[in-house]
Amino acid sequence: MKLATPRWWYSRAPRRLMATRALAAPVSWIWAATTARRIARAQPVDPDAPVICVGNLTMGGAGKTPIVRELLARLTARGLAAHGLSRGHGGRLKGPVRVDPDQHTAADVGDEPLMLARDYPIWVSRDRPAGVAAAAAAGAQVVVMDDGHQNPSLKKTLSLVVVDGETRDEEWPFGDGSVFPLGPMREPLATGLARADAVVILMPADLAEPDPELLALFGDKPVLIARLEPAAPPPAGPQVGFAGVGKPWKVERALEAAGCDLVDFAPLADHAALDEADLRALAARARKLGAGLVTTEKDWVKLPLAWRGRVEAWPVRARFEDEVALDRMLAGVT
Repeated sequence: MKLATPRWWYSRAPRRLMATRALAAPVSWIWAATTARRIARAQPVDPDAPVICVGNLTMGGAGKTPIVRELLARLTARGLAAHGLSRGHGGRLKGPVRVDPDQHTAADVGDEPLMLARDYPIWVSRDRPAGVAAAAAAGAQVVVMDDGHQNPSLKKTLSLVVVDGETRDEEWPFGDGSVFPLGPMREPLATGLARADAVVILMPADLAEPDPELLALFGDKPVLIARLEPAAPPPAGPQVGFAGVGKPWKVERALEAAGCDLVDFAPLADHAALDEADLRALAARARKLGAGLVTTEKDWVKLPLAWRGRVEAWPVRARFEDEVALDRMLAGVT
């Protein structure tokens, strides 16, 4: 199994592992400079349909995909033909291709597109302008793009940056502000915020309000608060959980907060693919503890068909606190 995201990235002062940091510093400088140069030199394509970009400033774990799902739901409820677009991280198909959950697997199109395609029209395309063009040709009136804030290949009608609002236990969504691989940032905070139209702070269901110090970072930028809430109770009885997301420890916390009798938890790397040996090891651990197996929807869709009946998928949804403000913002796009 691949290792999960380094948790020390999200400490506000991760000064341990100094030798590692010293070796990583030149890579971090090159990464930031390359990203800035690529964005500055780009000539964005004017797409064939309005594009709402749901991105973030860190390497993963902010909660983009639940926000994409909620936006698709709200746009669809307004009678619009809303399609999703992803680069299909972890999938072999370059696209443009419309995801068919009855034919494609996560190895074809990636786990997040496969999960979303169970409810909405979803396209995978490494070439984002080509993906929007394909969606528009198929009748899309608006395209919601999962990730792409650092992709300058097309013009965005609305660019939302999702920020993890969980700041307890010395955890900070941007760490100490260092760019990958020194920290979780894809680019410096101020640089990324300058291109965003608004910020979405995704809060766990069990925390009341965002940290005022976090809110202050965004200045006059519009901020929407969304909460990640269970869409169903966790399975009953003792459970062994596992998750291959950007911050797997947040899934562990959320299961426990929802009342799950979690007796063990396996954190995996984001988008990690489990082979038969991995699954057998998890099943053996569950049997030893007299427990079932539970995971996220994103991880469940990657499971072989033979294993889906042996693992429970626990669904969560993003709910916006100020739905009127959200709808007003979306009305400006369409």
